Amino acid sequence: MQVIDLSRPITPEMPVFPGDPSPEIRIAASLKKEGCVERLLTLSSHTGTHVDAPAHLLSHGNTIDALPLEAFCGQGEVVDCRPLGSKPVSLDFLKQTGCMSRPMDFILLYTGWDAFWGGEKYFSGFPVLTPEAAEWLIQAPIKGVGVDALSIDAVDSEDLPVHNILLGQKVLIIENLANLGKLPAGDFIFCCFPLAIERGDGSPVRAAAIVGL
Repeated sequence: MQVIDLSRPITPEMPVFPGDPSPEIRIAASLKKEGCVERLLTLSSHTGTHVDAPAHLLSHGNTIDALPLEAFCGQGEVVDCRPLGSKPVSLDFLKQTGCMSRPMDFILLYTGWDAFWGGEKYFSGFPVLTPEAAEWLIQAPIKGVGVDALSIDAVDSEDLPVHNILLGQKVLIIENLANLGKLPAGDFIFCCFPLAIERGDGSPVRAAAIVGL
């Protein structure tokens, strides 16, 4: 069995969505003074590699704590979107790749944009799902769609059509994934367990793929 880490480390210097606060990490206790080490963390619920719950955009959407743990793990499929460059991930493209040719829980879009993590290019130009493609994906009983970019919609989008389509059908969104290029073309289990935040609209996750079970 192999476990592949698909998460970004949380640091004060990490990229955040424009307008979101950067994480703060302060020493709350030290070995010398208190006899133990403890850190105080201040961060957004959508910091780094994170999951969006329906409550992120929908007034009556499920919150993180209202979802069963089974919602955050299942069979995963990676779709190599790198040939698109900055072009949208269309329905025709997904069909050409054979996406969803068999029952699947999570679709992970490998855009290659994680290579730009930490630089200005990470914040724009990444390919995003078209609304038509998102509508097609939710026809199957999938649990979530993930991407190795800042967002599943364009950064300057005001109406967030893909977020609304997916979350409106209780399909989770996982953003800022890493290392999707290490995933096999075949079977793997994808996990993105959140913190158990009461009434949480989202949460940082330690996303991982389990190969060879």
